Amino acid sequence: MTSGRDFLAIPDFSTRELHALLALADRMRRGAYTAKPLTGKSLAMIFMKSSTRTRVSFEVGAWQLGAHPLFLTPRDVQLGRGEAVNDTARVLDRMVDGIMIRTFAHADVEEFARYAKAPVINGLTDLQHPCQILADLLTVQQHLGGIDGRTIAWIGDGNNMANSWCDAAYRLDFSLRLACPVGYDPDPEILARAVASGRVTLLRDPAEAAAGADVVTTDVWASMGQEEEQAVRAAAFRDFQVNAALMQRARRDAIFLHCLPAHRGEEVTAEVIDGAQSRVWDEAENRLHVQKAVMATLMGGEPLG
Repeated sequence: MTSGRDFLAIPDFSTRELHALLALADRMRRGAYTAKPLTGKSLAMIFMKSSTRTRVSFEVGAWQLGAHPLFLTPRDVQLGRGEAVNDTARVLDRMVDGIMIRTFAHADVEEFARYAKAPVINGLTDLQHPCQILADLLTVQQHLGGIDGRTIAWIGDGNNMANSWCDAAYRLDFSLRLACPVGYDPDPEILARAVASGRVTLLRDPAEAAAGADVVTTDVWASMGQEEEQAVRAAAFRDFQVNAALMQRARRDAIFLHCLPAHRGEEVTAEVIDGAQSRVWDEAENRLHVQKAVMATLMGGEPLG
């Protein structure tokens, strides 16, 4: 049984559903969920962008739930040779029970969802990274006891991670402070909707964003596909490094998150990412648990609440 629903962005789930999804993921994290609702099913995993955490977490997670995962790169599917997205979507829809895609253009994921009846899960696009944000939220819940009322400080690029953090603040009851250099703001539509919720503030000073925060989080300054901008971005972001001095602005029990891979000495110092406040390894593991919860719900009929 599949739900007929897709997961392309955080707001695809309601506030109640997000809390239920995180509760299910936490049960999986604690080993309290042993069902295999995907037995006999298959998940197509399309990777137009390479990944460590996305591939391993989806492949292991699908197997643990009883499904057969299929790892597909541009060399394995005709998308790499110019086949239309909608044609690939319709073909896969006849053969598999779910499709995960990690790619560049968000429009491609939306087109997959439009033409495939099987659930489509966004593993990452240039616009959104919703599975990672679910893992981050689970990590906050795991270490701080809950997300409600917390203050999250995002330091750096207004990229797909920042966009999905905005979407999470739009749906959930926490405050988000974004510290981005001029010219590197999140997507204007996503940002405007989040700011209108009253829970999101855009700042230019990382120290102001981090002051009293429960969570300080960041990402690389140049994401995959932006390598040619490295020098320009390094200059723009030089005052946006998460270091010990910035972490001291946050609460004493604040945690540090990073979606990885990290460039030590650029967006974060080794002292911070390897330090006592860092929770990046739990955060990476939690990709497995939240994605299992998403697959169990969308592909396996696991009820949310």
